[in-house]
Amino acid sequence: MKPTKLFSAGALALALAFPAVATAQTTPASAVDVFIGTGGDGHTFPGATRPFGMIQLSPDTQVRPFRQSYPWAAGYRYEDDSILGFSHTHFSGAGHSDLGDVLLMPYSAETKWEPGYPERPFSGYRSRFSHKDERAEPGYYAVKLSDNEVDVELTAGERVGLHRYRYAKGAEAKVMLDLRSSIYDYAAKNLWSRMRVRGDNMITGMRETRGWAPGRQLYFAIQFSHPLVSRELRNFERDVEYKGFAGPGSGPGDKAVVEGKALAGALNFGVPADGQLEVKVAISAVSEDGAIANLAEMPGWDFEAERKKASAAWNEALGTVAIEAQPEMRKMVYTALYHSMLAPSLFMDRDGQYRGPDNQVYQAKGFRFHSTFSLWDTYRALHPLMTILQPERDVDFVRSLIASQQESPYGILPVWQFHGQETWCMIGYHAVPVIADAYMKGLKGIDGEEALKAMTASAEYGPYGGLQYYMKYGYVPIDLEPEAASKTVEYAFDDWTIARMAEKMGKKDIAEKYYKRAQNYRNSFDVKTGFLRAKKSDGQFREPFNPVLSNFGSDYTEGSAWQYSWYMPHDNAGLIKMLGGDAGLQNKIDQVFDAKVDENVYAHMEDISGLIGHYAHGNEPSHHVAYLYNYAGAPWKTQQRLTQVVASQYNTTAAGLSGNDDLGQMSAWLAFTAFGFYPVAPGSNEYVIGRPFLDKAVLNLPNGKHFTIRAVGLSKENAYVASVTLNGKPLAQTFLRHDQITAGGELVFTMSAEPNKEWGKAINARPYTQTAY
Repeated sequence: MKPTKLFSAGALALALAFPAVATAQTTPASAVDVFIGTGGDGHTFPGATRPFGMIQLSPDTQVRPFRQSYPWAAGYRYEDDSILGFSHTHFSGAGHSDLGDVLLMPYSAETKWEPGYPERPFSGYRSRFSHKDERAEPGYYAVKLSDNEVDVELTAGERVGLHRYRYAKGAEAKVMLDLRSSIYDYAAKNLWSRMRVRGDNMITGMRETRGWAPGRQLYFAIQFSHPLVSRELRNFERDVEYKGFAGPGSGPGDKAVVEGKALAGALNFGVPADGQLEVKVAISAVSEDGAIANLAEMPGWDFEAERKKASAAWNEALGTVAIEAQPEMRKMVYTALYHSMLAPSLFMDRDGQYRGPDNQVYQAKGFRFHSTFSLWDTYRALHPLMTILQPERDVDFVRSLIASQQESPYGILPVWQFHGQETWCMIGYHAVPVIADAYMKGLKGIDGEEALKAMTASAEYGPYGGLQYYMKYGYVPIDLEPEAASKTVEYAFDDWTIARMAEKMGKKDIAEKYYKRAQNYRNSFDVKTGFLRAKKSDGQFREPFNPVLSNFGSDYTEGSAWQYSWYMPHDNAGLIKMLGGDAGLQNKIDQVFDAKVDENVYAHMEDISGLIGHYAHGNEPSHHVAYLYNYAGAPWKTQQRLTQVVASQYNTTAAGLSGNDDLGQMSAWLAFTAFGFYPVAPGSNEYVIGRPFLDKAVLNLPNGKHFTIRAVGLSKENAYVASVTLNGKPLAQTFLRHDQITAGGELVFTMSAEPNKEWGKAINARPYTQTAY
C-alpha cells in the first residue's frame, strides 16, 4: 500500500491537518501533558474527554488482539507502535483491565475482519503510527494512521464522542465497527451484543458484559456525517468459537439487525467529496433510545466548535488553580490536576436516568449520578482535593454513593464501582470517609440522616470482608479471613470517620460506639516488634513473622508490615505511644525510607512500586507516611522526605508516574504536596503542612474567594521551611484547617537550605489525633 504524497509529508502534514486551537500557551490546559503516565505502570490514557466525562474516547494499542493484560489496563501504552482502534470507555490509571467499548477503526483499502498483529503489518485492520504524528491535549487527540492512510482527530462532549477522519484523495471512506473488542478477553466477556441499522446514517446497539463487573449493560448510538453506501454486519461466534476471526461469519451482510456475542460491521461511505467523514457516538447505560437522545448534546457537525468547547471546559476546571513554577513542575502539577478530574465519571443520560447496582433503571433528582469509584485509592487525597476545588461535584459524588447504597441488593455503599456495577475489589468501606469528609467540611446538599444510615449499614454488614469477625473480636482474625491485618486497620479508620460525623450530628451513642471501634487497630499492633501483625482467633499473633512478606491472600493487602504498620491516620499519637515516644516514630519511619532493600524483595507484587527503601509510593498505603514526622514534632523530616519522593517518583515522561494513577489518587497526592499540605486523615478537617514545590499557587475557590500560597526563596537548594505565615501572622501549627483555606487568604513559606528543627516541635503545634499526646 503506497502512501500518497499527502500522507508522506510526515509531521508537517499532521500540523496542517490538525491545527492548534487558538488559545494562549499560558492557559492551564496548555500546560497539561496527557501522555504522562501512559508508559511504565501509570496506566493512563491520552484520549479525548471532558472533566469527569462519561465518554472517554481514546486509542487502544493492545499487543495481542482482544487478549488484554495488566500493562494495557487503559488500552494504550506509549511503548507501542500500532493502534487497534478508538473506543469510547476507559479507566485512567486502574490496576485492572475492562471497558474499551464500541471500537471504531477508519480505513480505506480492503476489509480485514481481524485486528492483526503489530509485528505483521497489514495483517488486519490495525495500523502503525509514530509519536511524531500524534498530538493530544485535554479534550482532543489526533494521530496519523500510516498503514490505513487516515488522519484521525477526536474530541468529546460529556456523553458524546466526535471523530473526524481525513482520507487520502480519492480513497473510499470505510470504518470497522467492532463489538468484539474490549480491554479484556472478549470471548470470556461478551454475554450478548446487538447492532441495528437505522436509516442510512445511524447504527445503534448494545453490549452486555461479564468482565470485572458482571451484567454490565452499555448502549450506543452512532451517527455519520455521510450516508452509508454499503455495509456488512457479521456475527463471528458460530464459526470461531471465540478463538479467532478467520471464519466467514454467520449470515449475509445486508441484515438491518444482527445479534450475538461476537459482532463486527464493515461500513462503507464511498468517496466523500471533501475526503472527510465525521462520526458521533453517544453512550447510555439505559437504552438505545437513551443513547439516541444523548446525541442531542452535540447538534451539528462543527468539529472545531466542539473541540473549543472541550478546551474551554478543561480551562475552567483546571483554572480553579493558577500556578507559577518552573516549567517542568508546572506541567507535572497541571497534569496531576487533569488526571484527578477524570473520575468518578458522569453516568446518567441527559434526562437523568441511570442504571443502578441492581441493574434497574433509576431517575436522579437534584444531583448528577456518577460512577467509577476506586474508593480504596481515592478517599485519601482525590476526594479531599475535590472538596476544595470542586465541592458541588463532590456533593454529586456523595449523593451518587448514597443512592447506590439505597439501590444495592446488599444494602451497602459501593466498594469499587464502575458503570453502576460493583466489582468487590479491594478492602474497607471507604465510601464512608468520602461522605464523612464532605459532611464535616459543611458541603451543602448532603442529607446527614440518609448518609449516616448508609455508612452504618456498610459498617455493620457482617458478610463483607470479615466484618462479622471484626465486630466479634475487635480485629479480623487471619485464620478466618485473608488480609486480616490490613482490614483491621482500614475498618478502624473508617469507623473513626463515622464517629466524627455522628458527633457533629449530635448522635452521641453512635459516636461513642464508633470511636471505640476506631481503637481496634491496637488489637493488631505488636508493641514488641513495632509492627502491625495478623492475629488469629485465639488471640495470638500468627507465626512465623517476616515484616517484608507481602502476598495476596496473606496478612496484608498489596503491601507488607513495612507499609501497613503506620496506618492509623486518625490516631498517630496512639501509634507514637506504642512505639515509645516521638523518637520511636521518627526512627521507625527513618528505617522505612533508609532501608537497603533488594529490588527482588517485592518483585512478585506488581502493585508495589516506586520503592524508596520499604516506602512504596506506587501504591496507596504509603501515601501519608512522609507526613507522619509532623505528629512527632519533626516537620523538617517530612520536608526532607517529600523532596526525596517528588524527585524520584514523578517526571514529565510517559513513565512519569511510579505506579498506577488509580483514577487520580497518585496525581492528587502530587497536587496537594506541591501546594504544601496534605489530608492525612480525611474527616479531621485538617491538612498537614509539608513543603511547597511551586513558587506560587492561587486556589480560585468556588465561593469567589482566593487562597494564595507563596514560596519565598524556593529553589532546589532551599528545600526546607524556615518559617510560615498565614495572612501575615506567624503560623506555629504544622497544619491548616479547611475553613482557613475556604475563607481565603495567603499562606507564605520562607524557604531555606537548612532545616528549622524548632518549628512544629511543640505538642500544641501538631495535627489532630484521637489519642492525646
